[in-house]
Amino acid sequence: MATAKLSLSSTVKLNSGYELPLLGFGVYQTPKDQATDVCKEALRIGYRHIDSASAYYNQGPSSASIAASGLKRSDVFFTTKVPMRGYPLGYETTLKLVDMALAVTKLGYLDLVLIHSPYGGAENRKGAWRALVESVDAGKVRSIGVSNYGVHHLDELEQYMRELQAQRGGGPGGGGVLSVGQWEVHPWLTRLDIVRWCRERGVAVEAYCPIVRGERFGDPKVKALADRHGKTEAQVLLRWSLQQGYVPLVKSVTPSRIAENAAVFDFELSEAEVEGLATGDYSPCAWDPTVEPLDK
Repeated sequence: MATAKLSLSSTVKLNSGYELPLLGFGVYQTPKDQATDVCKEALRIGYRHIDSASAYYNQGPSSASIAASGLKRSDVFFTTKVPMRGYPLGYETTLKLVDMALAVTKLGYLDLVLIHSPYGGAENRKGAWRALVESVDAGKVRSIGVSNYGVHHLDELEQYMRELQAQRGGGPGGGGVLSVGQWEVHPWLTRLDIVRWCRERGVAVEAYCPIVRGERFGDPKVKALADRHGKTEAQVLLRWSLQQGYVPLVKSVTPSRIAENAAVFDFELSEAEVEGLATGDYSPCAWDPTVEPLDK
């Protein structure tokens, strides 16, 4: 469990050497015509990490909030993802999607690009990874990673990174540097095998759906902790995620909720409280590509 004093400005150092803000602001399903104002409000409150994706169709409006807020480009960590479904994804498509993201965001570089899911088969996954490695070399992207990979997909990637390094004739890191993995993670879906794999390799774990879309509000343990600490149930679940060492990604278009989700740094759960919240359940509230076979 994380023990250092955390704040809204806290970061984690990635394998790439860059700093990732510990609380991320997600824009999944945020309408394009609201994304700039919503992200601008988040930045005003103090968020410095925006998580978007090609499949969200709001990268441009989301990134426009940086200039609109008056912040410098370097003040905000901007993530996007290249999708695996609906595209003939592979090497060429990934290069194209990175360039498209750069064009619509007008940011000059992308802080982090993730492969959104493992769908598409081994050759497509490997081609997408190679394209991201070359995008880093070209200065278009700073850090790269994956999303929704199971341990079997991660093992495949690790082996391919070794092969790619040998093919390219480079030293350490020549096959790419895996910096971040993103999954649905919360007390009812702890993914201990994936978390262990990442921690053994220094890979940062981002947690989406950290408040389980509100579906677990009213849970006796969560409600008791909220009452005890004078916080909302959402804040308790976000604090659990932070103290587990994860990077939770929160989302809302409501200013009061955006502020509430950031107000999680003035209290701490005890070690017993953190351990007591975790369950042995396997209950996704979103999709779960981690279970897909390697050839799908």
